[in-house]
Amino acid sequence: MKRRKFLQLAGGASIAFPTLTLAQRNTNPPVVAYLTPFTKEMATEGTADLRAGLKQAGLVEGVDYSLALRFANGDVSRVPELTRELLALKPRVFVSAASTSALSTTRKEAPDIPVVVTGLAADPISMGFAESYARPGGMITGNTMNAVGGEEALTTKRIGFFRELVPNLARLGMVHFVESVNPVAAGNLSLPERRALRKVSEHFGFELLNYEIRTIDDFDGAVSAGLQDGVSAFYISGDPRMNFDIPRVASSLEKSEKPTCAVYPFWAQRGLLMSYSNDLHDMRRRAGFQVAKILRGARPGDVPFEQAVKYTLVINMKTAKRLGITPPPTLLAATDELVE
Repeated sequence: MKRRKFLQLAGGASIAFPTLTLAQRNTNPPVVAYLTPFTKEMATEGTADLRAGLKQAGLVEGVDYSLALRFANGDVSRVPELTRELLALKPRVFVSAASTSALSTTRKEAPDIPVVVTGLAADPISMGFAESYARPGGMITGNTMNAVGGEEALTTKRIGFFRELVPNLARLGMVHFVESVNPVAAGNLSLPERRALRKVSEHFGFELLNYEIRTIDDFDGAVSAGLQDGVSAFYISGDPRMNFDIPRVASSLEKSEKPTCAVYPFWAQRGLLMSYSNDLHDMRRRAGFQVAKILRGARPGDVPFEQAVKYTLVINMKTAKRLGITPPPTLLAATDELVE
């Protein structure tokens, strides 16, 4: 029941080598650089979505552009280094997947290169990356995950769905990384998440407990601490560092025998009970439209920052059955993907 599988197929599976065309081939097409802090698997999906957007905008890879990719595999400390590698290629457009660190690096070291950021989990105006959504004004544009209503609105919706699965939720244990002292660090996501969850917990009447980790090796210990504290369920931060070893995290949570809530679809697809977030496939595809506009001569400062319009609710039915949870029919009707 994966409704968006065609987007992955549309872009092809190649990462390192752009598609060769038999038509009139440009021997020196402009470079579109793409950087993601996520894993190779998710980088493959991301490039497929970006390629799909560029294709739908009428551009041909190898003729109108060539694609260069770097991925940090969850190690956000490598983002500045990988950003510099891509900047050395003199790209016509730099595409950053959800990394404010990459935005800061490009603005400092290559201020004249247009940047399109996709899935930004922050307000680009308050962070100084744009003057307004309608007219960013500088060299950075793209799309944001939660501009309307902010993190709190999205978290309220997510927890609302989760409480339909776990109506007796009393103590929610959030596992997150220690916050960075750098306010624009790529991994500095847990603070707004925690603030939003704190307000949501007060609204819904459950207790929020926080379990900080410094590396993914600390994850098992955080889960053990949560079990000792008697948590009803676990909530996994959307921090990209959490994706460094998805199988290990998913296995640890499965052993806990507790319901689990996450942000991104790949978590529920890999064994967690539920996830709810913006439709990342759609956002990356739409970033392809924005890149196409810039390649055709538009100034990034004139290309509006877009706000997310599509959202994805994923429920893992296999996990629900193992935990003895029966999703109500109304929730099933609202679900975009059921993992059997």
